Amino acid sequence: MLGFLSARQAGLEDPLRLRRAESTRRVLGLELNKDRDVERIHCSGVNTLDIEPVEGRYMLSGGSDGVIVLYDLENSSRQPYYTCKAVCSVGRSHPDVHKYSVETVQWYPHDTGMFTSSSFDKTLKVWDTNTLQIADVFNFEETVYSHHMSPVATKHCLVAVGTRGPKVQLCDLKSGSCSHILQGHRQEILAVSWSPRYEYILATASADSRAKLWDVRRASGCLITLDQHNGKKSQAAESANTAHNGKVNGLCFTSDGLHLLTVGTDNRMRLWNSSNGENTLVNYGKVYNDSRKGLKFTVSSGCSSEFVFVPYGSTIAVYTIYSGEQITMLKGHYKSVDCCVFQSNFQTSTRSQLNPAFEDAWSSSDEEG
Repeated sequence: MLGFLSARQAGLEDPLRLRRAESTRRVLGLELNKDRDVERIHCSGVNTLDIEPVEGRYMLSGGSDGVIVLYDLENSSRQPYYTCKAVCSVGRSHPDVHKYSVETVQWYPHDTGMFTSSSFDKTLKVWDTNTLQIADVFNFEETVYSHHMSPVATKHCLVAVGTRGPKVQLCDLKSGSCSHILQGHRQEILAVSWSPRYEYILATASADSRAKLWDVRRASGCLITLDQHNGKKSQAAESANTAHNGKVNGLCFTSDGLHLLTVGTDNRMRLWNSSNGENTLVNYGKVYNDSRKGLKFTVSSGCSSEFVFVPYGSTIAVYTIYSGEQITMLKGHYKSVDCCVFQSNFQTSTRSQLNPAFEDAWSSSDEEG
């Protein structure tokens, strides 16, 4: 560390290199924080988490009980032992609470004044953060497994929705209606994710063993159907043009959008080139996956060697993305882990003063929730 600081002071090193090295060191040293806890509100499993990208301070959680909770992750008291408190929640007594399990929650990428949630009750709901009232609701004919808004879109406000049906539905937040449908899968859509690099590129994963990349501007839609054999059909005729030998129930782009990770019920994880759909053939070994629905995993950002964090039974397995090496297993939960999120700027119990430009991103009075 002293060598990095000295080289940076002398102008011999790029400051970014020091930051990436420190981020990598922190990830490699991750362990259960014994001084920090999160207030328990859910009375059953937590299915989904999302940390807002504006400040990295507020976290949403959605549970099997239909409840949505908003947490403040900042330790404003600077106490050594700290419990992250729930700021507010959409509890069972709320008139607009989801009737069944909440499968996905996501902050609106550009403004913490709004967030979205989807549920087994066949709805996607758009919420006003300040009032905890519904701004809009989309109803579907099938159970909703997953939804996602583009983190980089400036020319559209589309929410991709995966349901028990084989069609990917795109809902327009501006018009309040489903704008169009992407057809090509044969079974339910278990996971959807927009590219963090190109606002019109969408990835989908299905129980039909296939993962697809779409350009939503094209009439035909589908750009690439990922093939684990890279077109060499003679190797396995039956599994040709499939991403996994089982359901594909999770996918996640790398932070730069250049690669895509998928996981399947064949206990495999694969890394794909997102521009040409090529299987990079990185070997992660057996990646335990018995989830009957979507598996929500995440990747690091800002490290000199990027990592992927995958729920693995009651633990979280950490792999180096491009080499496939398993670095460690994060232990601390007593039952199956359903989801995880990574926050690159929030790795210690204290934080520096917020940028004043973000201070009024949203506010909440003590009486709310």
